[in-house]
Amino acid sequence: MGKIGYGYGSEWHLLRFLGYHRDYLLKEVLNITGGEDISWLDFGFYKNYVYLNNDRELVGLEFIQNPRVLKKWGEFWPQRGSSQNWDAVGKIDFGDHSEWLLVEAKAHVEEIRSSCSAKSPKSIEMIKDAMKKTMHSFCADETPIENWLLPYYQYANRLASLHFLMKECDPAVPAHLLFIYFYGDQRPDKACPQSEEELYQVIRKMDGWLRVDQSKHIHKKVHHLFLPINPNINA
Repeated sequence: MGKIGYGYGSEWHLLRFLGYHRDYLLKEVLNITGGEDISWLDFGFYKNYVYLNNDRELVGLEFIQNPRVLKKWGEFWPQRGSSQNWDAVGKIDFGDHSEWLLVEAKAHVEEIRSSCSAKSPKSIEMIKDAMKKTMHSFCADETPIENWLLPYYQYANRLASLHFLMKECDPAVPAHLLFIYFYGDQRPDKACPQSEEELYQVIRKMDGWLRVDQSKHIHKKVHHLFLPINPNINA
């Protein structure tokens, strides 16, 4: 987890919307997921006395209080090193049941690019096996495993998390994967998209690189939400 930017960046804007624009965010997320309400999980406090922007994100699937799921997750994904850090986690109410909501937020193009940094042969092999299984869920054609390790590794490992919950667990753990893309940010040192169309192009490029087939049933659980940092000036 990087330090939260002051007045810019995906974490800053997500906290803004969760804190100051809750109804706006809730309406947009429910509209795209089809849910009725959302309850958000709290993050943990940092153990030492440091600035509050170091409070701890939820990592991996630690928030799921099911020993069988967690044991299986430990067999599916490496538990050491850098795991999935979620920008927000919640539960969506669908009336008669609820489902997990895993959130990843972005505000500039460089945040979207990443590569696998695992070092140990065992971890690399586990990640490759997990990615191969995930490919079968999301891709119609065979895809080179290297495509899933860079340059969109973070996007790929988020898809792997959803695949695990929906396909590897028995019974399945219903979940949604929500990517929130903020546009209109202003940073002289980063390429910040200023429109939805710019973001659409980035997503099409990512899905094309991974060969994601949007007609796959599991893809209905993946959502891309485009939010202006200020609707009054980014309309």
